[in-house]
Amino acid sequence: MHATAPERSHKERIRSAKELLRRFFQLLAPFRWQIVWILASLTVATVLALIPPAGTKFLVDYVLTQKPLPEPWATRFPSLTDPKTLLMATVIAVVSISLLKIVVHILGRWYATRITKHIQLNVRRKVFEHAVRLPLHRVHEIRSGGVASILREDGGSVGELVFGLLYNPWRAIIQLLGSFIILAWVDWTLLLGAAVLLPLVFLSHKAWISKIRPQFRAIRKQREQIDAGAAEAFSGIRVVRAFSRQKRESGRFVTENNLMVRQELYAWWWMRAVEMIWEAMIPLSSAALLFYGGWRVLEGALTVGDLMMFLVYLLMLLQPLATLANSATQFQNSLSGLDRILDLLDEPKEMESTPESIRVSRNEVAGNIAFNGVTFAYPGTETAALNSVNLQVKAGQVIALVGPSGAGKTTLCNLVARFYDPTEGQILLDGRNLQDYDVESFRSLLGVVEQDVFLFDGTIGQNIAYANREATDEQILAAATAANAAEFVERMPDGFQTVIGERGVKLSGGQRQRLAIARAILADPKILILDEATSNLDTDSERLIQDSLAQLMRGRTSFVIAHRLSTIASADLICVVENGHITQTGTHDELMQSGGKYRAMVEQQVQMTLGKANPQLSKNTPQKPRSPH
Repeated sequence: MHATAPERSHKERIRSAKELLRRFFQLLAPFRWQIVWILASLTVATVLALIPPAGTKFLVDYVLTQKPLPEPWATRFPSLTDPKTLLMATVIAVVSISLLKIVVHILGRWYATRITKHIQLNVRRKVFEHAVRLPLHRVHEIRSGGVASILREDGGSVGELVFGLLYNPWRAIIQLLGSFIILAWVDWTLLLGAAVLLPLVFLSHKAWISKIRPQFRAIRKQREQIDAGAAEAFSGIRVVRAFSRQKRESGRFVTENNLMVRQELYAWWWMRAVEMIWEAMIPLSSAALLFYGGWRVLEGALTVGDLMMFLVYLLMLLQPLATLANSATQFQNSLSGLDRILDLLDEPKEMESTPESIRVSRNEVAGNIAFNGVTFAYPGTETAALNSVNLQVKAGQVIALVGPSGAGKTTLCNLVARFYDPTEGQILLDGRNLQDYDVESFRSLLGVVEQDVFLFDGTIGQNIAYANREATDEQILAAATAANAAEFVERMPDGFQTVIGERGVKLSGGQRQRLAIARAILADPKILILDEATSNLDTDSERLIQDSLAQLMRGRTSFVIAHRLSTIASADLICVVENGHITQTGTHDELMQSGGKYRAMVEQQVQMTLGKANPQLSKNTPQKPRSPH
């Protein structure tokens, strides 16, 4: 378990707000007409909301004080000259317009929420599709919990920008413009006093809010690390418990959350600073304008109705200003999520294909593999895992790779599977550089069985059919039978419908390995990679499955990493790998006759086998047994 997140090999950068907005509108491009409809309905709803407060003037000036209606209202609507009739008409008009506004607003908001969910889905799909195509070392750096955090938190916040960047600001702008027009009609001198507040929005955004986004970005990064660490702890729960590290993992989780809480509290104070300014500014401004307006009423320049209507619209003017200032903090939070999403989307994919990339099917490939001067070093390391490797493999041959741990056997297979590309040299498939092939097309030719078997949380049948989603029940059963797995599957409570848990936790190591072999059998690959494929099998199970593996490898170019002599001896070609070099090649008999590292390894294994069979003989017989070969 890692106490800290691994050092990132890529560089993160904080983009300008202008660049973020440009990229956000690019993400909105598929939804442009829906956005237009949403803003149009919002405009109608906001304009309708501006009408009812005008009823205040009618009620105060022409109903309560019973002043006569001005022309041309009195001439055109003589029935309204009666105060009671005017009161009823005003109330009915206000209620009708308010109800219509509610209907239009709810429909528009529902549609905006629906589009937000579609955008979130679209962004998460893009992020997921991009993340699974990142170079393998980057996927390992991010870790599964970190990817989940980016998809859930950051992907969701991008959708919220529809409200934070478009919906709420648009409503505020329409309400501001409408309020300004009405206030100018009532008294332009009062309007000038209200307009002084506008620069304060810009200044507060410039002074405080623009500094909040880097803090939100740091919080999101810390949350990603916490999620990744927690997922890792539960994924390795057997190791955690085996070494009694529950308390240590819990302490690490609490410590990392402590840091995030401090970051969140620090950001909270910046957010509250903006809110406190506006909570003080609005009542002070309202009081000042009320004093000035009241003075104008006393002077006879305004009616009481004018002043009451002005105060109502003043609140409607100040409300969107405060909303813009306060919601800007959430807007910066969402922008920080978009910033991190773009970090990932801007990373180059692994081995991107071009229109010239060769796309092949299984029947179009013979399976000849050639290594020409291949050198490879893992990203972020200086020491080469393979050095100047030259190897010719004919189609259909079985190649056994032997050597000590860390010699480069798995690295060689990783290059065959094109999980990585060589640092120097070339790998050829049927005479063509492997890099000329479309990577997805090439990997459809592969079947891989690794020592560390990975199974998904699903049924046994689903895991076997993972390589071929169109497989029938008969084909799944045939693959399981060939892998010697059908026998234990049939003993399961639900047979092939048995759910095996995350990573196949409900199965033994040998059972998981046999399911992995069945999965490879069903894939019907042209190139097969077996990395210690029988290491978790007992002797009886291994003996039963050897015939199945021999049948599986027939007619396929196969790379086999194994330590057991029974697996190695029948290979067409054995390659001894030491310190990143291929030091010996040949058949079993040829290598035994020529001596060297391979013969020493075989004799050591024979000696260990004899020692296990007869410990006393091993103890009393120090001489090296002569190889039967």
